[in-house]
Amino acid sequence: MESNAPCLPGVAALRESFGDGKPPEISRKITACVACRRQKIKCHMTNGKAPCARCKKRSLPCTVNRSLQMLLEDDISWKQAVGQRVQRLEHAIGAVAKKLDMPELRELFGEQAELSAMLGHGQRTTPAGSSSSSSSSHVDPLPDHSWQITVDPQCEPSSMPASCIAQVPGAGASAGNASRKPHLVSKGLISLEEARVLFAVYQDRLDHLLYRILGDDASLEAAMESSPLLTAAVCTVGALHSAQLGHLYDACLAELKMLFTTESLSRQHNTDDVRGLCIGGFWLSSLSWASSGSAVRIASEIQLHHAIYKALEGDRDAYLKTRLYYHVYVCDHHTSVLYGRPPMSHECVSINSAAALLETEHAVEDDVRLVSQVKIWSVYGAIFDCFGTETAKPVSPSQMPQLRRFAIALDTWHADWRERFRPHEKVGNYPAKGVGLHFNFAKLYLCSHAFRGLHAEPGPEPEPASTPLAPELHEVANTAVVCAASILGALNADQEVQLLLNGLSLCFDMMITFAVVFLLKVVTKYPGTIWMDKARILDLVSQTVCILDRGAALMNQRHLLVSVGPALRKLLQKVQETPSTASEAGVGHAPSSRDASVSRRSEMDWVQNFGSFEDFDFYAMLPDPNSWSVDLDFGGVLDHAHPQ
Repeated sequence: MESNAPCLPGVAALRESFGDGKPPEISRKITACVACRRQKIKCHMTNGKAPCARCKKRSLPCTVNRSLQMLLEDDISWKQAVGQRVQRLEHAIGAVAKKLDMPELRELFGEQAELSAMLGHGQRTTPAGSSSSSSSSHVDPLPDHSWQITVDPQCEPSSMPASCIAQVPGAGASAGNASRKPHLVSKGLISLEEARVLFAVYQDRLDHLLYRILGDDASLEAAMESSPLLTAAVCTVGALHSAQLGHLYDACLAELKMLFTTESLSRQHNTDDVRGLCIGGFWLSSLSWASSGSAVRIASEIQLHHAIYKALEGDRDAYLKTRLYYHVYVCDHHTSVLYGRPPMSHECVSINSAAALLETEHAVEDDVRLVSQVKIWSVYGAIFDCFGTETAKPVSPSQMPQLRRFAIALDTWHADWRERFRPHEKVGNYPAKGVGLHFNFAKLYLCSHAFRGLHAEPGPEPEPASTPLAPELHEVANTAVVCAASILGALNADQEVQLLLNGLSLCFDMMITFAVVFLLKVVTKYPGTIWMDKARILDLVSQTVCILDRGAALMNQRHLLVSVGPALRKLLQKVQETPSTASEAGVGHAPSSRDASVSRRSEMDWVQNFGSFEDFDFYAMLPDPNSWSVDLDFGGVLDHAHPQ
């Protein structure tokens, strides 16, 4: 018997997808219950509904089985009804979002519409009537039409190979897409007033320390419209340095990490995204390496390094892009030193033309400071390329001429810039004082290579370094000690620099930490290598640790120096507790007696067990700032050397 019942649209679509457009043909309609069919007797039901008369009389369960085709049709009908109800619900919520001006909900519904369109495309039938998605387990991806061949009238045979290919933005991509992306405020993570305060903290206090990354006309509203990433970065760094709103740091940092993760593979970036990544790279230890690397990549994608040509011709927009690229370059080299890894940005026309940018009509005083940083960090990069990171290999005699050339280059940089800067209205005399700090740090970095290859002889009991220092390296090693002491001396004597500790970038945190650990390293492991006044060195370190403790009391507990200070104090105390430290007021000769050797051996017991403190090198000592708050706790190492 054929059924003439009308077919539901969902059921008809299901049959159509399988190539069967005719109405259902159920040759035998099941009307008897299971119990009656088992007994092969007639089943009497009232109005065709269970229970039947026999099951009702005998109090038996009355169930009517359905055919597989009926089950599939009922399932399709149910799904269609639920789908219609969900669509009505989406339309209702969309109307509410539009009425309340909630862009994050509209963005969500836009993504849902794209997904629905993709699903609808997958269910379309082919001309032959077979489904492209249901009849095969393999679904071919949509073709990528994001590239096309173009003919540039200005393209010459000498042009770059990629100049004949242009990328076409995806459908729906436009410059206004960023304004529809949700940000910290629209998500309700912080209020608009809190965002204004955090933005002001960064813009008024911190941005001038790094040569105004935001620029002249920056505002919170412009940042929220242009880049949620920049908004999150500014608010996170502002919360890290805010006394009143420091409790917002964790929420802002979590949002910044989420944005960084979701935007890492996006192809829709702008210059404000690069600014946000630079800010994270300069101040946030947990994101510094990843942020700076992404900043370099995106800066290359949007070709910031090409803007120098038009910038030198007076183009304002090109000048701003070139200036931003210099920030990327400095940030990349900052993190290169922090992590002991090769920088990802190298010398190019834009970097080599940095001084020429100062001659343009748009250059300001902050650009002079920025260019000075580009110059000195380019020397850092050259030093890295020359000497590498192999700590066990000493500086060879053939490398000495190059080392001296680097020293001359740093001396020349210091002479060129030391008196170039006037007091700044926002940061006082920091620009001029920063020249001295950066010079001593760079000289320390260079001259610390003199200690490479000075290892203790292997044995059951660790000894101070027994490898003699080459005569030509004595002056280099002494210069390293003087520069490290000069960094700490400048910090201890200058209250203005002390007040800026809660605001300076990670590079200065590294500078102070490295200078302290370097001096303690030389005092304990290389006492007979160079001349020094041990008591004065330890007193200098002690003063520095006290200053860090006082500064940490005013800092956010998530600030890096809050963790570094106590760790350095513990390290200093263990050095001061060693017997040889109390008896030796100065060191200027190699040990000549067995007693002195034994004394120094006990002094070095705990040092030899500290992995990152063993093979001295600038890179090997503090390889990862993210681990400072944990790995700088030397308790386990020190207790091992001094059992209770």
